[in-house]
Amino acid sequence: MITRTPVLKVSGKDAQSFLQGQLSNEINKIVDGQWQLNAYCQHQGRIIALMWVQKQGDDFYLDFALDLKAVVQNRLKMFALNAAVVFDEVDCQEKVIEEAQVTLATSEKFIPQDLNLDIDEVGVSFTKGCYPGQEVVARVHYLGTPKRRLYQFECDFEVNPLDKLTLEDATKNVGTVLNQVKSRFFAVLKIAEKDKTIFINNQPVKLLELANFPS
Repeated sequence: MITRTPVLKVSGKDAQSFLQGQLSNEINKIVDGQWQLNAYCQHQGRIIALMWVQKQGDDFYLDFALDLKAVVQNRLKMFALNAAVVFDEVDCQEKVIEEAQVTLATSEKFIPQDLNLDIDEVGVSFTKGCYPGQEVVARVHYLGTPKRRLYQFECDFEVNPLDKLTLEDATKNVGTVLNQVKSRFFAVLKIAEKDKTIFINNQPVKLLELANFPS
């Protein structure tokens, strides 16, 4: 089970309606104490931050990559306008990433479908109202077919966010690293290339499975 460590607390009488209009999932359906996966997107549908949201009474706690705290907080405040919403930083000096995660390096690089958030609507609701980037995300869902998916790979060396995945001749980029967790890493890969031998930094890596998000 993943340990969640919130970065921001959102409170105030408009907190729920505000987050409902900003994030990709159904904030109105969160059960008290439950964590729900969301994408916080910009207007082109690209993910600024991948975040888990927990409801505690009338307050909401947001868990996302710590190096995105200033980016997320400033953007939320910008869109809050006259809403009765208060943002408080949660003291978390150390935060260990244990799963696929968007960090500052990969912010605004991927759409929700790239990270499998549309599968079983685990992180995106296609029946809720508008949120930033919703039109782009919905268009891909209803009119297109995702060409890339997030996969989990095994490796015994260090990789970095945005490292490129290639085929054997190293001339064709077929994917991009999201982040690494111990002896495995997560990368967005072209679905058409998933059964081929994949290399990173001229070293072969083993594709394990389609990535998912544990609760």
